Amino acid sequence: MPERYSFGLLGYPLEHSDSPLIHATALQAHGLRGDYQLFPVKDERGIPKLIKQLREGSLQGLNVTIPYKSSVIELMDELTPTARTIGAVNTISLQGSKVIGENTDAGGFLADLGVLDWFPEPDNTRHALILGAGGSARAIAYALSKEKWWLTIAARRPEQAEKLTLSLTTIHSAEEGQVPVKGIHWDHEALSEITPAPHLIVNTTPLGMSPDEHESPWPVDLALPTQAAVYDLVYNPVETQFTRAARAAGLKAASGIGMLVEQAALSFEIWTGLPAPRQEMHAALAAHSTGER
Repeated sequence: MPERYSFGLLGYPLEHSDSPLIHATALQAHGLRGDYQLFPVKDERGIPKLIKQLREGSLQGLNVTIPYKSSVIELMDELTPTARTIGAVNTISLQGSKVIGENTDAGGFLADLGVLDWFPEPDNTRHALILGAGGSARAIAYALSKEKWWLTIAARRPEQAEKLTLSLTTIHSAEEGQVPVKGIHWDHEALSEITPAPHLIVNTTPLGMSPDEHESPWPVDLALPTQAAVYDLVYNPVETQFTRAARAAGLKAASGIGMLVEQAALSFEIWTGLPAPRQEMHAALAAHSTGER
C-alpha cells in the first residue's frame, strides 16, 4: 500500500465533476492519505502523459469520461473481458507492470438499478430505450442485454446505432435466448413509433448537464410512454429537465447520482483493494447538493 494515493479523472470538460468529493470521502473513511485530481484534456495528445505517470507510480488510478472512453483503449496493455466486450474504458489501473483498462459503468448502473427496485420480478420481455450510442451507451446496453432486456438504441447518427446494435448481436450470437436489439434514428418520428413501448428509457448523453440545464434528450412535444421509468445518467443537476418532465407525467425517474457512486466505488476497490464506503460516499454527495458542510 503506498504512503499516499493519487487518483484522477481524464476527460473534457470536467469543471462540474463531483468525483473528487466522492473519492476524497472514500480515502478519508479508510484513514488514507491522498487526493483525486481533475485532468481536463482538450486534445488526445495529452493522454499519454497521464498514462506515463501511472506507469511511473505518481498516479495510482485514473477514471475516464467523455470523450475518451474508447480512444484510451489503444494505450492499454490489457483490457478486462468486460471492457473489451463493451469497447469502452472508464477505469485504468497499474497491475504489476501492466496498464489495465476496466469498465465499471455497467456494474455501477446495474447495482443502482437494483437499489431502485423498479423491476423486482424477472421478465425476459422488458424493453429498454437507450438514448445515445457512445461509450456510456455501450456500457448500459451491455449491462441490460446481459439481463435479457430487449433494446432499442437511438442515435443522432444512424450508423452509430447500427454499429452498437451489431456489436451487441455479435456478443450474444453464441448465447441461448438472444434478446432482440435494434437501432433507430434519434428523432421525433422514430421515437413516437417505437414498439413495444419501452419500460425503461436511459439517457446516456450529456444533454441537460449543467450549465445547459434547460436541454433535454426527449422532444418537448412528444409524450413519454405511460409505462416507462426514466434513468438519466446526468447527475449535475440532480434534477434534470428530463427527470422533471418524467415525474410531472407521473413516471418514476432517477438521475445518475446512484450510478456515479457505484461506478466510483468499484474503481476505488480496484485501485486500493479495500471495500468502498458507499454509505459515506452517498452522504457526502447529498450534503454537497443541499449546500451543507
